[in-house]
Amino acid sequence: MEPLKFFKDRFYIEFIVATILFLVALAMNKLMEAIIYMLYFIIFLEIVRTVVNYVREQRVIISSLVDAFIILALRELIVNLVKINNETIESFDDLFASSLNHNLLVISGVILFLLLVRYLAVKTSYTYLIDKKMKKGEG
Repeated sequence: MEPLKFFKDRFYIEFIVATILFLVALAMNKLMEAIIYMLYFIIFLEIVRTVVNYVREQRVIISSLVDAFIILALRELIVNLVKINNETIESFDDLFASSLNHNLLVISGVILFLLLVRYLAVKTSYTYLIDKKMKKGEG
């Protein structure tokens, strides 16, 4: 990436804020908690955005709701992965004997399903279909 584009896109602001937050969380030994709370914030932001959009336009954009659910599922996955570090797995049977591992498999399946729903929501959205129709008319 060329240096002028770095400053023109204002990516440096995000980079500086992320670096400061990371270093503070690392210094306080609260990295996982910081990540979990940031995911909560993003979920809250997506839900508020959906409600405001519904009030303003009288329609719900499914992709933003699915985004919130994907982030919620990722948060649950992260929490369970942190818990799994405390377990000892000595055999292949121990891997499937734990209910925590079953939770991880279910959450992983939910994430894959939500990603499929997100893909379908974008592909069947009004904006995508209009753009596709306009490009077909130009060609």
